[in-house]
Amino acid sequence: MSSRAKITLGAAIILSSLTVWGVHFQQNQERESMYQGVLKDDERRLAKMKQRQQDFDESKRKRELYERVQTVQGTGNSDSS
Repeated sequence: MSSRAKITLGAAIILSSLTVWGVHFQQNQERESMYQGVLKDDERRLAKMKQRQQDFDESKRKRELYERVQTVQGTGNSDSS
């Protein structure tokens, strides 16, 4: 085998190896970034649920306060008349 053929073969092997390594590296980076996106989504979802619970608790507190201050009567649309 000539020296030019050996150099070409070596260069092709190195280039192919670097290409395969690069693709695997890129896939791992994409997988990690997608996983971080899932974690961020979970954090956002938990924050939203916490905010909704706080809003619900505040609304419940206000309702209890208003019911203590004001008398609450039925609407008068009962079927018992």
